[in-house]
Formats: sequence, structure tokens, C-alpha cells
Amino acid sequence: MGEPRKHTEVAVGVLIGPDGALLLTSRPEGKPYAGYWEFPGGKLEAGETVEQALRRGLEEELGIVIGTAHAWKVTEHDYPHALVRLHWCKVFDWRGGFEMREGQSMAWQRLPLDVHPVLPGAFPVLAWLAGETGFAGPTHRA
Repeated sequence: MGEPRKHTEVAVGVLIGPDGALLLTSRPEGKPYAGYWEFPGGKLEAGETVEQALRRGLEEELGIVIGTAHAWKVTEHDYPHALVRLHWCKVFDWRGGFEMREGQSMAWQRLPLDVHPVLPGAFPVLAWLAGETGFAGPTHRA
């Protein structure tokens, strides 16, 4: 066997609206899994914390500035193109209007989701969200 694959570290934002809806965005053309729906975020760059990467990624992709990012879960997913370690953060407040700066689409969703297909790396998080007692938005903190 060859060298073990190196993880790509990714900060992921689970943006939760006042009504409890979740923000998902589509992956833009030219990226692996183009057209699949995902929670927005970004890869960690050298020296960045998860929160710094999430702030930068959401501003670059969506044009918003987030408030506090609540570290929540860490998962791994082995895609054919990358072995990723996903650092999931819940975000309840942000400023700015949403701009789809990479030509992607966005959708506010409740569970079960109406958008498909969804990136496989999001499946565990969707299951946790569906199982959370009283998952109702900003008044609920994990």
C-alpha cells in the first residue's frame, strides 16, 4: 500500500435561522461534486484556527460576517478526491446580505431536506440534527 492519505481540514458552518431553518449551498461548477448541496465553509489555510477559516470562507463564498461560531462536532469523510476532516460549527448570527460569490445556489431548509443530492460527508450531521431534542433554532445550544 502507498502512503496514508493526508487529511484536508475543513471548517463548516451550520447556519441556523431564527425559524430553525438550515442554510445549504450548492457546489459550483468546476469543483468536485458540482451541483451537490452542502453546508458552507472553507479549507483551513496554514496557521488558521477553525473559526478563522470559517469566517474567511463564509465571507468569501457568501459575503456575510458571522458572529460567534459554536464548535460542535468533528467528522471525517473519505471522498475519492480527498480525505477530509470536517469541523462543524453552529452559527446563529451574522451580518450582511447573502451574495453567491461562486455562482452557487442557496436554500433555507428544514428536515427532511427538499434539496438533493447532498454531499455524503453531511449525512452524519443531518442525522444528529434530526435527532436533537427540541432542535428549534437560536434558543437551542448544543
